[in-house]
Amino acid sequence: MQRRYVVFFIVAIGVVYAFDAKADEYQARREHMVKEIVADVKLTSKQIGKKSLNIRVMDAMSRVPRHEFVPFRLRGVAYENRPLPIGYGQTISQPYIVALMTDLLNVEPNYVVLEVGTGSGYQAAILAELVKDVYTIEIVPQLGESAKERLKRLGYENAVVRIADGYYGWEEHAPFDGIMVTAAAGHIPPPLIKQLKPGGRMVIPVGGPFMTQQLMLVEKTRQGKIKTTQVLPVIFVPLTGAH
Repeated sequence: MQRRYVVFFIVAIGVVYAFDAKADEYQARREHMVKEIVADVKLTSKQIGKKSLNIRVMDAMSRVPRHEFVPFRLRGVAYENRPLPIGYGQTISQPYIVALMTDLLNVEPNYVVLEVGTGSGYQAAILAELVKDVYTIEIVPQLGESAKERLKRLGYENAVVRIADGYYGWEEHAPFDGIMVTAAAGHIPPPLIKQLKPGGRMVIPVGGPFMTQQLMLVEKTRQGKIKTTQVLPVIFVPLTGAH
């Protein structure tokens, strides 16, 4: 019995060591990803009108485990600065774009935010690190259910997933301090404009499907007037639904 106990103890130590080594590897990859985001911000500083992104946003990017939000076979490239397929014709956005869109939303810790297009849940997790509550809508049931499970498993209790057509928003939780749309719309959906709080911001790609679109910043003044600003050319999957 004594010999068996000693052998088991040594194996257990080996397992713990391997786990820690893997965790450290992912952390190193996240740090490299953040450096690439910083480099991309500098390259596009004239277009986006800023030389750096909010430190809270960058801290969130360095914490959220992106490898948990991609298919298992793609974990080895999870921290590359590019979009990746997640199934059902959808993608997880490029980290630089995730960071930029989050920065443009200009969120505060007490904010309530709507996301349209949950996908794998990665953007929702980033937002959940930064705001009070995230309400996120996914139209593909399989993606919505898996994102719901994933966010719960990773401890993002303040991110609530609904399976529905995001074009119409989530009226019972409106108005929202910020709205983020992670799929390209042919126009800015009027229901989302209505559900945006005065003084709030919306970030949305606008343009035709599978063509170069414009990332738009939509601001609603305290008086309810709408101001739009083109930020950057982008390519997103199209916003789908009955509309």
